[in-house]
Amino acid sequence: MDEVTPIFGENVFNETVMKARLPKETYKQLMKTIEGGEKLDASVATVVANAMKDWAIEKGATHFTHWFQPLTGITAEKHDSFITPTSDGKVIMEFSGKELVQGEPDASSFPSGGIRATFEARGYTAWDPTSYAFIKDGTLCIPTAFCSYTGEALDKKTPLLRSMQAISKQAVRVLKLFEGNEAVTSVKTTVGPEQEYFLVDKSVYDKREDLIYTGRTLFGAKAPKGQELEDHYFGMIKPRVQEFMKDLNKELWKLGILAKTEHNEVAPAQHELAPIFSTTNLACDHNQLTMEMMRKVASRHGMVCLLHEKPFAGVNGSGKHNNWSISTNTGKNLLDPGATPDQNAQFLLFLCAIIKAVDEYQDLLRISVASAGNDHRLGANEAPPAIISIFLGDELSAILDSIEKGVPYGKHEKEKMQIGVTVLPDFNKDATDRNRTSPFAFTGNKFEFRMLGSNESIACANVFLNTVVAEELSQFADILEKSKDFKNDLHDLILKTIKEHKRIIFNGNGYDDSWVKEAEKRGLFNLKSTPEALPHILDEKNVKVFEKFGVYSKVELTSRFEIHNENYSKIINIEAETMLEMAKKDILPAASKYANKLAETIGLKKAACAECDTTYESSMLKKVSTLTSCIYSKTEKLGQEVMEAKKIADSGESSKTAFFYREHVFAAMNELRLCADELETITPKELWPFPSYGDLLFSVR
Repeated sequence: MDEVTPIFGENVFNETVMKARLPKETYKQLMKTIEGGEKLDASVATVVANAMKDWAIEKGATHFTHWFQPLTGITAEKHDSFITPTSDGKVIMEFSGKELVQGEPDASSFPSGGIRATFEARGYTAWDPTSYAFIKDGTLCIPTAFCSYTGEALDKKTPLLRSMQAISKQAVRVLKLFEGNEAVTSVKTTVGPEQEYFLVDKSVYDKREDLIYTGRTLFGAKAPKGQELEDHYFGMIKPRVQEFMKDLNKELWKLGILAKTEHNEVAPAQHELAPIFSTTNLACDHNQLTMEMMRKVASRHGMVCLLHEKPFAGVNGSGKHNNWSISTNTGKNLLDPGATPDQNAQFLLFLCAIIKAVDEYQDLLRISVASAGNDHRLGANEAPPAIISIFLGDELSAILDSIEKGVPYGKHEKEKMQIGVTVLPDFNKDATDRNRTSPFAFTGNKFEFRMLGSNESIACANVFLNTVVAEELSQFADILEKSKDFKNDLHDLILKTIKEHKRIIFNGNGYDDSWVKEAEKRGLFNLKSTPEALPHILDEKNVKVFEKFGVYSKVELTSRFEIHNENYSKIINIEAETMLEMAKKDILPAASKYANKLAETIGLKKAACAECDTTYESSMLKKVSTLTSCIYSKTEKLGQEVMEAKKIADSGESSKTAFFYREHVFAAMNELRLCADELETITPKELWPFPSYGDLLFSVR
């Protein structure tokens, strides 16, 4: 029996609901705003608000909230009830057009990077009609943009909508130069973000102070078994996890989220959920809801969902693959090469725009995924390197090579897969292999931006990507709109772009050390950490491109530079403070207790039997004492580095503070961890104060 269709989108004020509940003319006007970007009339908002309220109350909602995405990286909401007092001491349920369109949350307590002072509290939320309202926890949630009293964007959504508008306008300019695009009036970027995560048992999680405070383990010796056997990847899903996934899917489907694929990931306790693509704005909203629902549903099942990029050292961390494409309002995917990509000039021009954008703005793409958590995984064996490059595959690379050399492309017929088993059906081999080490890989009809961290909003990466591609399309349109010989000028433009920007194309192994040297020769950035990457956001060319399309002002960019630096420093500081507390209150006392037991055993043995061998106990006592001394000295050093970092932070130099936390505090944390993790390997389980990696990674049975 079909259980999915009836519940899909049941908690969403979607197009079907609007069509059924709104007057025909109101519905038409609203759809013009949603699909065509037309300005919304106040009278339309009033009618929509009333219908939305009636629908929500029928669904059991008593409150509404403007649901927005401040620069904290998570969502925010302030709930108001529908009740309005009457003169006879009773209440009625009301919701006005003004309440739908505009809200006024406190703007001073959210990160603003200096845009708002503490005493300057006023901010506004504004209804985003392109993202459907929904009901969550008995509350009508209205997706909104969030800005300051002075008009600057204080959220993730506003720049995203601006960037989508920019790329649409420039793409339409280019498309109008090609025949067959007469009906195209707008273009939308689409995204399908794959979400990786870990599940651990709550009873074990609750005993780990580091997981509770920071989302990752700050101490932990490697378990005897990790991912070496590669037996967890795509393996049988455990019944308890399967029940979680089943429950999660239902919750997501009710919210209209297109949850599609689920499987075990590489590391023990690691899993993945992938949705069907949707417009970037919706995809961003849905991904935020997906992460929230993962945590809620896991709690119902006695588990905790870990979304940190690197919760466990020595096993794969978690990312978020951002599958990005461009489609017209007529339904054409502009990144679909078709059967003859070498003859598809429109596709090749859009491809060249993306190649040029990634090459010229590789620093921005690196910044878009920069965070303290993501620094742990970029360049490791489960994530692309910090060096930005594009993987195109054999066929597209050969086509571009033939264009550059001025020779015909020697097209190859599709090969049949030869597996050697006659009962298996024949199928065509793909034109190219996949490259999991590439940060930005073409995968048939889309690009997979594989560098995003699992815990972060996808908004920033897509804002940057949309904007820089819009810039290149704008440049192409400026040239071709003036052309007197379109065919030849188009060929020359594609040829020029390939020659000037082919350095960014790399189809090889991104993990190989030789690539680092090769990338340096090519002049590519290698921004290994967040503090190294962030200053480039204020480079003149980067400020210029954002200001050109009105995506960010320089003030807004500067605010984000400050916020990201401060956030990085605060995260490292919280981790360092947590390590200090765990070392002082738990690890050192446990080490001392173990040493005392060993000393007592040696004394008792010698008292009972002078000839008894105490080699083992004496050797262990020496090791424990040495490591205890190491932990103590490294704890003292870390404490001193944290104090020094706070002094620098007090000076207000956010970038300098972030660099100090990276180079000194983070380094001291690693030194402390080495000593503690070694001590864990020789300490009896009953004396070690925390659940081990084995306890955590294999806690869900």
